[in-house]
Amino acid sequence: MQAATLPAPGDLAPDFTLRDQFGQSVTLSALRGETAVAIVFFPLAFTGTCTGELCELRDNLAIFEAAGVRLLAISVDSTATLRVFAERENYDFTLLADFWPHGEVARRYGAFLDEKGFATRATVLVDAAGVVRASFSVAPGEARPLSAYREALAAL
Repeated sequence: MQAATLPAPGDLAPDFTLRDQFGQSVTLSALRGETAVAIVFFPLAFTGTCTGELCELRDNLAIFEAAGVRLLAISVDSTATLRVFAERENYDFTLLADFWPHGEVARRYGAFLDEKGFATRATVLVDAAGVVRASFSVAPGEARPLSAYREALAAL
């Protein structure tokens, strides 16, 4: 299995436009000058580890808000699937569908697992100027610890 080669601190974050769980377009570069962003790639909605990770982020959303960071969670699921997932789990953050072309944004970020057909668990923290400040990933089947997010937020 390939290791993720994520954008490194100091790199300009690759731009993208994806649809959120409500079908609205979200463009990364449009957020420049407004907010920092945590891009959180996850394999699939409704799976155990992914649901657990996103619920932990939901329950700790205040640490992102306090740092002025908008959370963008991205998977290869459809917008319809992500909407039901967000409603069921009460996610009050943006879920984005990297559905078609399948996994294109995850590929640009070095987070797509070709042999699996979905993204690995990878996170890229981008400042308000669009520059990567931190990036990290975990092995398949592992959950990202909240402490890794805290460390990344401290890099802002």
